[in-house]
Amino acid sequence: DLFMQKSTTELLNELKNFDSFKEYEKINKNSMINKTLSQYLCDLLEEKHLKKSDVIRKGELNESYAYQMFSGVKSTPSKDKLICLSIGMDLSVDETNSLLKLAGLSPLYPRIKRDSIIIINMNNKKSVVEINEELYNEGEETLN
Repeated sequence: DLFMQKSTTELLNELKNFDSFKEYEKINKNSMINKTLSQYLCDLLEEKHLKKSDVIRKGELNESYAYQMFSGVKSTPSKDKLICLSIGMDLSVDETNSLLKLAGLSPLYPRIKRDSIIIINMNNKKSVVEINEELYNEGEETLN
């Protein structure tokens, strides 16, 4: 499984007990992500037996932009593009948040109206188009 064995909260609590990163790393090697975003995305494809073309279509993404994300040419894609990619990969909200954090972006946050709308619709397996419709109806900026 590509996603961490220990929860982020557990890891944060453990960090309080260490004086050096080396000690912490030794114990938590399996919970650390040591991949680039593009490697991680390609591993997700493999793990979930998905094809790039299907994910890109389902995520309503521009083909060349999406292929750049997978190849690492687009090193920091936007939060919305990664959310669309997550929807295309049928990732859970937790998996999406892990992906966003790995990219150095803020995770979906339930106290923010727009994020709540995205979370509810992702939990209900809605498409990018359906999520955009809901965002639009609520006066929020659509994905993409």
